[in-house]
Amino acid sequence: MAQTKASKLVANNKKAYFDYFIEDTYEAGIALVGTEVKSIRMGKCSIKESYIQIENGEVFVYGMHISPYEKGNIFNKDPLRTRKLLLHKTEIAKLRSGVDQKGYTIVPLTVYLKEGLVKVSIGLAKGKKLYDKRETIAKKDMKREQEKEFKNNYR
Repeated sequence: MAQTKASKLVANNKKAYFDYFIEDTYEAGIALVGTEVKSIRMGKCSIKESYIQIENGEVFVYGMHISPYEKGNIFNKDPLRTRKLLLHKTEIAKLRSGVDQKGYTIVPLTVYLKEGLVKVSIGLAKGKKLYDKRETIAKKDMKREQEKEFKNNYR
């Protein structure tokens, strides 16, 4: 994840890490209107059900929910509208070649503010099978148990 100290996390997609193996990550800007930026600064953004597609050499995010800004009245846009992601042509070409492989997709991982700009961390991901998900859960449980034992031993 390409975040620095000057960045503020707005939204996180934990389910993406559970459902997919993240192969590669990219940082992208988003084409937004003013009221959407204000709403994101207030933390009213969700990427849980969103996905990313490449169309005509451009990258778009679908299903990203940005709540309408309270004081925005007529300037508010549709909360679930399609938004364009801003990437270099070479990055789009890499993503396109990755998606052309069977089983790969592009998922949004986090939305954050970096130096006053809204950024999205996106990942080239391969879907996990059910047994991979069970393995992930087992690893989490084992790690939690170890931390609990460690905490109890040093009290």
